[in-house]
Amino acid sequence: MGQAQIAGLSGVRYMVASQASIDQMASDIEAGFKVRSAASLNSAANYLSLSGGGDDGAYGAGLLIGWSERGDRPQFNLVTGISTGALIAPFAFMGKEYDPVLRHVYTQVGPEDIYIERGLISGILGDGLSDTTPLYQLISKYVDEKFLKKVADEYTTKNRWLLIGTTNLDAGVPVVWNMGRIASIGTPEALELFRKIMLASASIPGAFSPMLFDVEVAGKSFQEMHVDGGAITQVFLYPSALSARAQDLKLKLQKQRNAYIIRNSRLDPQWRETERGTLSIVQRAISSLIQTQGVGDLYRIYHTTQLDGVGFNLAYIGSDFKFPHKTEFDTAYMQALFDYGYRQGIAGKEWQKYPPGYKRGFDENLPKK
Repeated sequence: MGQAQIAGLSGVRYMVASQASIDQMASDIEAGFKVRSAASLNSAANYLSLSGGGDDGAYGAGLLIGWSERGDRPQFNLVTGISTGALIAPFAFMGKEYDPVLRHVYTQVGPEDIYIERGLISGILGDGLSDTTPLYQLISKYVDEKFLKKVADEYTTKNRWLLIGTTNLDAGVPVVWNMGRIASIGTPEALELFRKIMLASASIPGAFSPMLFDVEVAGKSFQEMHVDGGAITQVFLYPSALSARAQDLKLKLQKQRNAYIIRNSRLDPQWRETERGTLSIVQRAISSLIQTQGVGDLYRIYHTTQLDGVGFNLAYIGSDFKFPHKTEFDTAYMQALFDYGYRQGIAGKEWQKYPPGYKRGFDENLPKK
């Protein structure tokens, strides 16, 4: 599957489970280094990773905007996003200018702006319980030709990277899309692909319809089915294998590198009585799986950053946030959560330096660079 290319838009994604894709990613990074100045090696490199979490993305949006207004939010060299994080990531990548977009989307947008429910029979017999045409229209409102050009300029002139993750459901593998590369192509097809990737990454399997991408391999055409990146991982920074390849290529990286991970979710288990019914049991089990998967992802990122000498900084929704969550995309809940994140950002969030439950001393046994 690593050889499959988007029809007419090759070289825009990485199958991170494939060594060939890791090699290509490292080569693309090496090529990008040609546009950076020597002075940039002496400045810190800052990475931002935005997790999934549905309407809990209001937390990350609020935190980022509060951070902007505090005045010390950096321009990130790398921004990654999964699911709701994929909807935030492009605007976080572009900086303070697009904070009003994040504020609107995560405080004013309700369920009717996200999806249209299908009838029960249509949903079960179709490809999803809901149609996400409204979300596609919302994405298209803000991601236009002008926005695409701005993303392209950041990629081609400053070597800043924007990556979004989806799940290739046919192959069962994660796919990372180089959104800056896509933007730099600049065609109507590239704009459409950019929008569809954002939508695909937020397409919860079963709840929302998947996205189909036309691909070519060995001269033959077919379609790949992509869904929410959270089907495989709740948050990602960069493939751990990438560092080894970068060393092989003798790439010169900034000495000071900082990773900021925003987990748009609570990390403490929450007690809730589960009704004795099939649907209730399945929903609770999936919710628990996602919660623990997210914690595992944070441990994986922490391990990678420690091996690579990258500073680890983590923010998440604390147990002190208490507001009733009655329905998905409830604007009252989202506004309260946005305000909670905003207060942290403007006050100067004290980022956590370890994953939840991590005990100091483990890192003493890790290999040192």
